[in-house]
Amino acid sequence: MNWKPKKQDLLGLLPEKLVMTRTRDAALRYLSFDDGPEPGHTPKLLDTLARHEVKASFFLVGEKIEQYPEIVQRIVADGHMIGNHSYSHWSFDNMNLTKQLDEVYRTDALLRLFDDRPHHRMRPPHGYVGAQLLAHFARRKRSLVYWSYDSLDYQDRPVEALIDRLRNDPPAPGDIVLMHDDSDKAADALDVLLPEWLSQGMRFAALPGSSR
Repeated sequence: MNWKPKKQDLLGLLPEKLVMTRTRDAALRYLSFDDGPEPGHTPKLLDTLARHEVKASFFLVGEKIEQYPEIVQRIVADGHMIGNHSYSHWSFDNMNLTKQLDEVYRTDALLRLFDDRPHHRMRPPHGYVGAQLLAHFARRKRSLVYWSYDSLDYQDRPVEALIDRLRNDPPAPGDIVLMHDDSDKAADALDVLLPEWLSQGMRFAALPGSSR
C-alpha cells in the first residue's frame, strides 16, 4: 500500500477547512504538482494533461513565477488550479513566523496577478507544517493543503519503476496525489497511466482554488 507518514495521519485529524490531506469526494482523485513552473518540464506535463483532458493543481514557487509568468498563464488558461508553494522553497522549519508569512503573502500577491483570487491554497515547502503557521491560518480561515498519496516521483529510480508502483497501488477516490513538475517523470508516467485509469472509470479534477 502507498506509504503514509505519521505526520500526515495526524494532520488528517484536523478540520478539512484548515488542513486538507484528502477529500470526501468518492468520485474524484486530485493530481497535484509541486516546485514549478519549470520551462524544461511543466509545458510537457501540461501537454500530457491536455491530451487526456485531465485537470490538476499546481503549487508554484514565487521566484519561479517571476521568472516564467507565461507558463503560469498557460496553467490558468488550461483550467488548472494554481496554489502557493512559498516564495523561495526553503523549508519553513528554520524560519520564524514573520519570515514564513512573508513567503506566503509575497507569493499570494504574485498568484493574484493570474487569477484575481485574494488568497490561494498553500502547501508549505518540504511538507513542513508548524503550530504557529497552523494557528495563523486558522485565525484567518485559510487552508493548507497536504496530500494523502505520495507518488515518490522524486526518488532516483527509473520512470518504469514509478509506473509499476502507481499501477499496482493506484490512488483511491478522494486522494490528493503528490507529484512534481521539476522533472519529466510525472509527465512520462501519467502519459502511460491516465489512459488506463480513465478507461477504468477513474475521474480527476483540480482542487477548488480557495477555501473562501
